[in-house]
Amino acid sequence: MEETISLKELLETLRKRLRLIISITLIAVLLAGAISYFILTPIYQASTQLLVNQSKDEKSQYQYTEVQTNLQLINTYNVIIKSPAILELVIKDLNLDMSVNELNQKITVQNEKDSQVVNLSVQDTSPTLAAKIANKTAEVFQKEIVTIMNVDNVSILAKAEVGDNPSPIKPQPLLNIAIALVVGLAFLLEYFDNTIKNEQDVEKVLELPILGVISTIEDQKLETIRARQAAKKSQVRGETLGS
Repeated sequence: MEETISLKELLETLRKRLRLIISITLIAVLLAGAISYFILTPIYQASTQLLVNQSKDEKSQYQYTEVQTNLQLINTYNVIIKSPAILELVIKDLNLDMSVNELNQKITVQNEKDSQVVNLSVQDTSPTLAAKIANKTAEVFQKEIVTIMNVDNVSILAKAEVGDNPSPIKPQPLLNIAIALVVGLAFLLEYFDNTIKNEQDVEKVLELPILGVISTIEDQKLETIRARQAAKKSQVRGETLGS
């Protein structure tokens, strides 16, 4: 059983509760905006790019397994960039007041698909510090990789820079406000939805205990049951005529 409501009744209900609808939606939007602009700490991101070149001594090797070797080499470099061997020197050079683990969580290393370019990104509450960490990490890695892997095949393509008016990557106030608006409207739609969907709704509306529930039988199963019943009846008739 499902209770329906006409469009006229719905519009009448919305008209009566229009002030409530506007108030709840406005409160949700204002809260999301206030939290995004005044409570959440803005996070900035700075990025630099590294190019992993082919070493002169390894050209013959790259001719045979170039794709696989490049991929394995870049993945190895991604791990080394965030290793304590690199990050400890970055902390020391910049005199950072954080641990290696804390610095590691600020750094993201990804390689471009099917290329030898590595993107090194740093997130921090200060755009200037984020750029400094990104550039210093790239410089230290370029220098230390010569000793760590005995290769000199890393070039810095682009250094991280801070613009005149840097924008934080999070939080995103407009997105948060839009989400709050949608959630507020969804809550109101659920609030005004008075259709009966299950046995709990029936019990709540009628204020009577439910003694039993009739389960729903799918059309396909119903046809199968009818076919079996018809077959049994035919078999019984055949036995009766035969006797």
